[in-house]
Amino acid sequence: MSQSYFSIWVHLVWSTKKRQPLIHQKLKKPLYDKMREIADEKDFRLDFINGIENHVHVLVSIQPKQSISIIVQYLKGISSLWVNESGLTDEYFEWQDGFSAFSVSPTQLFTVREYIKNQEKHH
Repeated sequence: MSQSYFSIWVHLVWSTKKRQPLIHQKLKKPLYDKMREIADEKDFRLDFINGIENHVHVLVSIQPKQSISIIVQYLKGISSLWVNESGLTDEYFEWQDGFSAFSVSPTQLFTVREYIKNQEKHH
C-alpha cells in the first residue's frame, strides 16, 4: 500500500486552574481564535471548540505521528501565556494541570460537535 489513510478524532476537555470562572464573554472568542491559530501552526486540525467560564471542550483531528499530550501542551501552554501577556484578564490566567481525552468515531462527529456547541445549555 503506497498511501496511508487515517481518521483520528479526539474530544479534549480541561478546566481553568481551581475551576475559576476566568473565560468571560470578552475573552472567549479571542481565546478560541488563538487556539485555532495554534492548531494551524502546529499542523493539527481544531474542528470545534466551545465551553463555559471554567472549562473548554475541543474536538481535534490528529495525525498518527502526533501526541495527544503534546497537542494539549501546545494549546494550554501557548494560550495561557498569550492571555497573560495580552492582559486579557484582570487575574492571572492558568489552566489546570490535567486533561481528559476521548476517542471519537467518525460516525459520532456530529453528536460530539452538537454536545460541544451546546455547552452553555448543558451547564
